[in-house]
Amino acid sequence: MDHFVRWAKDLDDQRMKAEFYPNVDKNRLFADGYIAEQSGHSRGSTVDLTVVKLPSTPTRPYQPGEPLTPCFAPQDQRFPDNSLDMGTGFDCFDTLSHTLDPRIQGEQRANRMLLKNTLEDLGFVNLAEEWWHYTFKPEAYPDTYFDFPVSHASLHGRP
Repeated sequence: MDHFVRWAKDLDDQRMKAEFYPNVDKNRLFADGYIAEQSGHSRGSTVDLTVVKLPSTPTRPYQPGEPLTPCFAPQDQRFPDNSLDMGTGFDCFDTLSHTLDPRIQGEQRANRMLLKNTLEDLGFVNLAEEWWHYTFKPEAYPDTYFDFPVSHASLHGRP
């Protein structure tokens, strides 16, 4: 999380603007609620997720320097990510990413509602500005922010 906050404060780093926040000035990411200095992610109660149809197919890695496409472009033009079409890509800082944005209709809206209704039935609450962002309520550690390194190896049970 600390790395993400540092990136957001580095207004000179605009490398991913064309894809993830083409219509938002980077200096507005905190004020507009897209990024928080302290997040539920750091409390262990918040997740960012989407829905993937199984069996899923592998996605290709991003190649540095390849052209970027706005995260709100049609799904077949965006970077492939295996998810159902939610109307925008994941981590798209744009008003179209608001879960109930009225411009999102049809299958895209149905996909968002599938995710929202399923998680709400399990006790999660959606952040209205991000269709992918959910917090479990009541939070187990509402006033605690965990700060420890996470490595690839530790995610697989290895030291």
